[in-house]
Amino acid sequence: MEIVLVSPEIPQNTGNIARTCALTGTCLHLVKPLGFSLADRYMKRAGLDYWEHVKLQVWNDFEEFAAAYEHRNLYLATTKADSSYDQIHYQTDDVVVFGCETRGLSKSILDRYPQQLIRIPMIDMGRSLNLSNSVAIILYEALRQDGFSGLR
Repeated sequence: MEIVLVSPEIPQNTGNIARTCALTGTCLHLVKPLGFSLADRYMKRAGLDYWEHVKLQVWNDFEEFAAAYEHRNLYLATTKADSSYDQIHYQTDDVVVFGCETRGLSKSILDRYPQQLIRIPMIDMGRSLNLSNSVAIILYEALRQDGFSGLR
């Protein structure tokens, strides 16, 4: 599994996600623009001593990432999806894409992958779950389906 954050804005969320990725051996992709510096002290505090263990790739934009991963299964997490994340049969080389905290993924990105949209069920009250919680929920479902291979 690999996790992609498109234009993340809050360093603490990205730090928490980086920690989750480090502890699960999951590659983390960050797509610019970022709402913070990777050297930001809050970012480092959120990930603390895990940053050196994160398999991190940074991309200039979504097009650059998409071109490099065009032959992989991408699933896009969005509140606009009809399919629940737990209805997917994840493969070990699948990629889950998340948008920024305030806007989610752009319409152009969502329109590009209409059959690959997934959501976490929740009450519709105009807000959604925290980004780092959403990543953990979906990532751990995918890891569970794989029998938590390589984890103890």
